[in-house]
Amino acid sequence: MAYRSLIRKKLRSFLTMLGVIIGVASVITMVSLTQGSAADITENIKSLGSNLIAVNITQRGFLQPFTYEEVIKLTEIPFINKAAPVSSTRQSVIYNGKSYEDVNIIGTNESYLEIRNLKIQSGRFFSEEDVKFRKNVAIIGSTVAKELFGNDNPLGKEIRVKNKILEIIGVLEAKGNTIGGSEDEVVILPITTARILTTNSRINQVYLQAESPQTVEIAKSILSDFLNNKFKGNEEAYRIFDQTQILETVQKTTNTMSAMLGGIAAISLLVGGIGIMNIMLVSVTERTKEIGIRKALGATKRDILIQFLIESIVISGIGGIIGIFIGIGIALGLKNILHTSIKFTPPIMLIAFSFSLLVGIFFGLYPANRAANLNPAEALRYE
Repeated sequence: MAYRSLIRKKLRSFLTMLGVIIGVASVITMVSLTQGSAADITENIKSLGSNLIAVNITQRGFLQPFTYEEVIKLTEIPFINKAAPVSSTRQSVIYNGKSYEDVNIIGTNESYLEIRNLKIQSGRFFSEEDVKFRKNVAIIGSTVAKELFGNDNPLGKEIRVKNKILEIIGVLEAKGNTIGGSEDEVVILPITTARILTTNSRINQVYLQAESPQTVEIAKSILSDFLNNKFKGNEEAYRIFDQTQILETVQKTTNTMSAMLGGIAAISLLVGGIGIMNIMLVSVTERTKEIGIRKALGATKRDILIQFLIESIVISGIGGIIGIFIGIGIALGLKNILHTSIKFTPPIMLIAFSFSLLVGIFFGLYPANRAANLNPAEALRYE
């Protein structure tokens, strides 16, 4: 009966469902995009290795620089295998008169490749001797290689950064954006060469490799004591992070964004619920005589209440189902257009659909109750 009632007035039924459809589709689309982006970020963080420790050197309130020699001493700390300093700046890179602007110039040592879990596409990474003897060599990211050399092989060719000529000895595999920024738009130099090349030779970050994931916390504790001694107890001069902390932060941020976006989209469901209530009230008025006849033939208040409540639930339920499919379709379309990742979460779909049913019950209850309370005699006289 509820289905026949909706079929008789198709356009009105569709417009009544529209708010619910938009609400459910919005929730699924927004949450899928957010969860997909979070999954990408999480995968990038995990790709760095579960035994990675990162130290940000802020040097707030401390003027004495953190030297490369002190970074090397960090490898003497128990449970720490390797250490790679990072001294970074942004410069233009020039090849044969062609310039690529605002490239991240990284000065580091031979351990950087392994600690950051990067791979060489062609050529090689610089060695300990290259760092020791300040060789004018460079490893470039895949984007830099494409922009400056196109399809040509960049190995052995020379680029210019400021007034320094650097020979390209390696090209990194494409990796995209990671927690430390894009690894494709970089030029990596021996840190000893970078000191001469750039005015900013300060070490602002250090990547460390613990012996194993199980020793990360112990290594962090000993490292904290070392840095605390170096910076005279000034804990604002440095920050220590590991993968677990970064993943927890990403997860918290993602959950907050998902809840916020889902809440915004859920407003559409409330608007759709108001539309359901409005149409059901109109339906009660239009079918007053029908209600009178049913009551005269023995229908109880409960029968009438259930009849109209079912109609309201059918509207919201069908709207919810259509909304799920439209939401999936929009998310897949945006994935192809924006070249981003999406992640469908069945519990979120179930929650969105359940909420649409609750909207139908909540906003259908008042019209159904009003229909159930009609006086049979007055309803039969209604024109």
